[in-house]
Amino acid sequence: MAKIALIGATGFVGSQILKEAASRGYSVTAIVRHPEKVEKLDNVTALKTDILDTGALADALAGHDIVISAYNPGWGNPEIRAIHIKGSQSINEAAKKAGVKRLIVIGGAGSLESASGVQFVDTPEFPAEWKEGALGARQALNELRTENGLDWTFVSPPFHLEPGKRTGKYRLGADQPVFDGEGDSRISTADLAVAILDEAEQGKHIRKRFTAAY
Repeated sequence: MAKIALIGATGFVGSQILKEAASRGYSVTAIVRHPEKVEKLDNVTALKTDILDTGALADALAGHDIVISAYNPGWGNPEIRAIHIKGSQSINEAAKKAGVKRLIVIGGAGSLESASGVQFVDTPEFPAEWKEGALGARQALNELRTENGLDWTFVSPPFHLEPGKRTGKYRLGADQPVFDGEGDSRISTADLAVAILDEAEQGKHIRKRFTAAY
């Protein structure tokens, strides 16, 4: 069974990825700022690591088969864009230094495209409070697209990502949102975690971005 290093394991999405990975029997190292907040689950080890310390992070990632990053500096952080970019660069470099080629990054929905090809973060309707974080996530995606040393996958959640039950059901898209019959694009964090772990197992989007919704 693969060993997973999960960055951001106590966050909104990361905590659900942790549960899903543990339920599938994976050995998971939860790389976090506050180890005491990591849920106590079988085969889960919490490790306090500074994401911006690339050397220390590389040491933490060594010996794992896959890195899943749900890294987010915090939506209330006024420097979210700059820190997100710096953190993403550190994660990329640390994974390479540790010799872990497989990297799955959970980003934002803002870089998804409308039918006309315009990214939603570039539209006037995009919420101002999410913009800096979305721009940071977009740059992280753009930098991954030039990265040849990693077998990366970038995951964009749908517009409406909310707590909810695990159904195990979802539909996949690429660079445009997946809409349901009512014109909504949504999924529970539990089912997004299912899609992410399925990707970890199946590797259908190597060096590509995907999104998942109902």
